This record gives sequence, C-alpha cells and structure tokens, in this order.
Amino acid sequence: MQKLEAWLRLIALVLLAVVVGRVVWLCSDQPEVVARPFDPAFVRLSPIEIAALPEAPRWDMPMGSEHGALTYNAQPFRITRHLGDDLNGIGGMNSDLGDPVYAAATGRVVYCGIPGPGWGNMIILAHRVRNKETGELEVVQSLYAHLDSMKVRPDQIVHRGDQIATVGTAFGKYLAHLHFEIRRGPYVFPGVGYADSALNCVSPERFIAEHRGAANEVLSAAVK
Repeated sequence: MQKLEAWLRLIALVLLAVVVGRVVWLCSDQPEVVARPFDPAFVRLSPIEIAALPEAPRWDMPMGSEHGALTYNAQPFRITRHLGDDLNGIGGMNSDLGDPVYAAATGRVVYCGIPGPGWGNMIILAHRVRNKETGELEVVQSLYAHLDSMKVRPDQIVHRGDQIATVGTAFGKYLAHLHFEIRRGPYVFPGVGYADSALNCVSPERFIAEHRGAANEVLSAAVK
C-alpha cells in the first residue's frame, strides 16, 4: 500500500511539473511565428475553374496597333534562353513607357501582382483554346510583365483588345518593354523568365499567328 501511495505521489509531482512548465512557457516571450510565403508555383486551377474559363477563339498581339504594328520584338522566344518575347515600341529606349497593353485574347485574370525582384507588375490571364489536332479545349495562359500600371483585378473577365495595363520598366530595372509569354497548362506560376529548356512555354509570336482565328485582312478593333 505504501509503495502504491509513493508511486501516486510521484506521478502527481510529475504532472504538476509538466503543468507548471507549460504555464511558464506560455507566459514567456515567444519568437514570432512567420507564415510561409504563398508560393504560386503550387497553384493549380481546379476543374471547376477550368470549366468556367472563357474560350478564346481569336488572338491578337498585346501591343501596338492592328496586327501589332508599330512594335518590334527585341528579344524573341528562346534567344539567350528567353521564355517569352520582349515587345518594344519602334521608337526604342523608353519611348513606349506608359503605352497601352491589351489582352491578347478573352480570358480570366488568375494572377495580378508583383511576384518578385526584376519582374515589376505582372498579369497572367487564363484562357481555354481548342487544340487544332484533338479538337478539345485546353488551358493556355498569357503572361504580361514589367508593367508600369495594372488596370484589372483578380478573377476579372477581360476580352480580346481590352486594355489591361501599361508598358513599364520593372520599376527602373530595364528600358521600357513588355515581357510577354504564352504557356500551356493549368499551373499558375509567375515564372523565371529564362531557362535551359522551354518548360511549358511556346513562342508567343508563332502561337498568335497560328490561333488568330481570323484572316490577315480582318484587323483588330481600332485603338481607342
């Protein structure tokens, strides 16, 4: 009986020590818990979101006048590992700073913000495009970066030719131009800009030429 009482007293002392230690810990200054940053690399559009994306039957260039005139491609896709096209106004330097940037096709804004150093403001639109070989609709994204200002909000539906932004310099990092990418797939990721392989990116100039959805003589809406 005495041994049992001794064991019970020991257990009670241990429990008391645990409780006291917990109270002291809670009352002490604790290091601030820093939430892990949101990583868009792991954002995948859900089946419901994909089904709700507008279909994009026609594509046009995102800068310049009809057919992308009055612009030139200063650094095309895959030149020096580049994952997009760098579009400039024909005046060069910062002559196109503040020029309008248009939605290349009808889509939904799935990213709108500043993803990191060197990017400036960025907008990503998601679209559904009919695959010419299979006839099925697939997810395609258009990315617009180094923007000076953004004129859209997340989840907004925009139509081909709507002004979504203005040309910028990535907050002074570059001379003014538009970094423009076309990507296949439902993963929303601001990206790296350069890589040894093309990843899920395709040539924007070629993609738009193949998916214009209209004869060359049919011009885009006039610039407002």
